[in-house]
This record gives sequence, structure tokens and C-alpha cells, in this order.
Amino acid sequence: MTPPRRRRRHPVAPPPPAPAPPPEPQEEGEKKPERLYTITGPDGERAPLDLVTLIVARAAPTSSSAPEQTAVLRLCAAPLSVAEVSAYLGLPFSVVTVLLTEMLAAELVQARAPIVRQALPDRSLLETVMHGLQRL
Repeated sequence: MTPPRRRRRHPVAPPPPAPAPPPEPQEEGEKKPERLYTITGPDGERAPLDLVTLIVARAAPTSSSAPEQTAVLRLCAAPLSVAEVSAYLGLPFSVVTVLLTEMLAAELVQARAPIVRQALPDRSLLETVMHGLQRL
């Protein structure tokens, strides 16, 4: 048989909160980086992009391009889906769609519809045609 546990007569006070770290000193000319949605310009209509829309670069990055646009143009030399672009850049999908809408308007990239699986012929039909051609 185990003895009953003792209870404290006085409740234990929680430990004091840790002091906040001092703010880092900033130089006069140094500014915090702006968020991407303020860089891309005014809100407008977005292009109808979904996660599987393929993006292909139509132009090479120039020295005057924004860093985000340069990264997208380098990534999309071969077709990539919007979801992949978002993952590689580490940006949310909504931010990437705003960036891609601006690039589509400037004709820097091209959006292609993904290949729909149902539009392809049935495999059994292709095998039947292949066997028929082999018999000839």
C-alpha cells in the first residue's frame, strides 16, 4: 500500500516571465524589407490560375527585373505548376498568383492548361490498335 501524497500548504508561484530581448539597433538608412504584396502594386483582377496550371517562361530575366520575377523566370525555363513554383520560392499560393498575374500581363510567362487525364484515349483501346498493327 502506498502512502497518500502530501499537498502543499501554500501554492507555488509561477516563475517570473523572461525579459524581452532588446531591439536591434538600426542604422539611419537601413529599412526593413517590404512584403511582396506591397511590391507587386495595386490590387486588381487575378488571372484564373489553379494549383496545376503550368507556367513557362517566355523571356530571360533582365537586370531590371524584380528578384521574385527573376527567380520565377529561372525556375520556369521548363514547365512548372503553380504549386511547384510556390513551393520552390517558399511563398504562399495567393502571393504567387499575384506575382504571376503581373508577369502574365507583361508577357514574361505563359500559362498552360494541364493535360487532363480523361482526354487521353483508353489504354485498352491503344493496346488493341497496337496488336492489330502488329498482325499486319
